[in-house]
Formats: sequence, C-alpha cells, structure tokens
Amino acid sequence: MRIVLQQRNTGLYLKDVGTWTRDSAEAADFLSSSAAIEFCVANHLNDLHIVLKFDEQKCDIVMPLDTEEPTARTAPPLGRGAGGGIAH
Repeated sequence: MRIVLQQRNTGLYLKDVGTWTRDSAEAADFLSSSAAIEFCVANHLNDLHIVLKFDEQKCDIVMPLDTEEPTARTAPPLGRGAGGGIAH
C-alpha cells in the first residue's frame, strides 16, 4: 500500500515540496497517514486528500484532509435543563 497526497481541485499528486505530478506512481510515498498529516501541517498545505493506493486491488481509498486551524466558535448546548442534556 502507498500513502500519497492529492490536491482536491486539480487531482495532482504531491511529488516533493512545491512539486506536483499527474502520475500517482511518481508521488511521494508516506510511511503512515499520520506522517502525511504532519507533513501537511508543517508545510501549510490545505485542500488535500490522503489517498491509500493498493497495488493488488483496482480501488483506492480517498479521505479528505483539512489541516486549517479551526475557528473559535461557541459549542451549541447539548440539551435542555440543568444537566445540559446529559443523562444521569
């Protein structure tokens, strides 16, 4: 299995920092999905997919990746009453 990064809007695969390719065989292969995520965060890359490519099978697993910092927002209340909707 190979773990590669793909741009959502172009379909291009990451080859190296700042370099993209149409050919997934030329794409950088990460040791783990965690390593791919850490690479994206460190290099400020957004709007990507992590793609798990399997040599034996003709299908890929594509997972959206969002590394943007979350915006501060207030969480909605869990429910009504003094317990906040949590069962006691």
